[in-house]
Amino acid sequence: MAQISPARQAAFRILLAVERGRAHSDELLRGKDVSALSPADRNLATALVLGVLRSKILLDERIHPLLKRPNAKLDPEVRIALQLGAFQLEFLDRVPPHAAIDESVELAKQAGHRFAARMVNAVLRRLNAAASPAPRFDPPEENAGELASAQAHPAWMVQRWTESYGLEAARLICRHGQAQPPLTIRVESAKAEDELLKAGMGLEPGALLTTARTVISGDVTATAAFREGRVRLQDEGSQLIGELAACAATTLVQNQKKILDACAAPGGKTLILAERRPEAHIVACEMSARRHAELSKRMAAYAGRVECRLGDAMEIGVDSEFDLALVDAPCSGTGTLGRNPEIRHRLHLEELARQAERQRAILQGALRAVRPGGRVLYSTCSLEPEENEQVVAGVLKNFPGARQISLAPQIDALERTGILTAGGAERLRGCLRAGGSLLLLPGAMPTDGFFVAMIERAA
Repeated sequence: MAQISPARQAAFRILLAVERGRAHSDELLRGKDVSALSPADRNLATALVLGVLRSKILLDERIHPLLKRPNAKLDPEVRIALQLGAFQLEFLDRVPPHAAIDESVELAKQAGHRFAARMVNAVLRRLNAAASPAPRFDPPEENAGELASAQAHPAWMVQRWTESYGLEAARLICRHGQAQPPLTIRVESAKAEDELLKAGMGLEPGALLTTARTVISGDVTATAAFREGRVRLQDEGSQLIGELAACAATTLVQNQKKILDACAAPGGKTLILAERRPEAHIVACEMSARRHAELSKRMAAYAGRVECRLGDAMEIGVDSEFDLALVDAPCSGTGTLGRNPEIRHRLHLEELARQAERQRAILQGALRAVRPGGRVLYSTCSLEPEENEQVVAGVLKNFPGARQISLAPQIDALERTGILTAGGAERLRGCLRAGGSLLLLPGAMPTDGFFVAMIERAA
């Protein structure tokens, strides 16, 4: 049996798991199997997985005309073997063509498709023979259709972004989706940062938050500071939501504050609330038993102050119990396509309405759960109006006395207390929308895409 490199084997397994909807690529690439690889194999596996997922539309456009039956439906294993080979031939100049072709053929064989392996071999050899030696150039991208084609995004998504935000903003969103996001961490203290520097990490300051750092060199996950929780991986936009919620809690009049984190897992924002508001009792809800167990383990250091509850956020079932609620709602995730590129292939337009129905139910439950005068911070990592402004508007219409309040004072307060950098505060003020919500567009901002709004229940 011919050998397949560990990197290509790992990439093939991950792409097959993603194809079958078992997990997100970001989660799988941080799993034990990939962590056990050598640094070189780990880097190649990551490049292959994310490269195929980001370029899948372009790869299929090149592969299908070379099939004897261009409209044939291929088995997932065969399709992924073809895509892996095509990606290496088209985009990885340092990979020898024979390695890309031969190992893709062997992947198809070992997956039980010996007959189809001959087709994989023929298609990839034709693709390699047709490859142009001329350097690639960027097409014009003068409209949404050209932009979608050039940047390997679904046309319907790009059309919506162009209509909502303009062609240039859509271009930045797409290019952000085609690039590897920066590795951003949250540092617990100056001592924790010093630990990383002594361990050889290269760090740069965050763009928005004084607690954020961008890792420019080194493996932060191999450090004791990471393993012991003194630094953690977290996008700056995600950190910002936790900071905004913690800041909102400072305005509450009660000495013993009670905070609800309605959709808490994996717990990054819950940790920020616990760190910033040591006087508060926090109830963190999660409906998945597996994620609830992981959340409980992560919050062990805050036992007694953070109570992890297993339950659906749509069925909170309490009234006026909390001073503040954070609703980081489950959503389409279109603001995270750089980190989770498979979303562009899984998501369908009609799903947005179903997502919005669930989001309205969660937000309404959270509003009932806060006391009169209490507040709810609502956020998504979506760029779609149905999940953002329209959810807030729909809930305000059906919840008497509730009102949206501007996040501008929260930005000012975070700047005054040194949590936001001066430049970060100014950039965020430029992201304020009608009604005082925030919309962080990826590409225009150095973060994943996020929408954030604050709602107050009438006193």
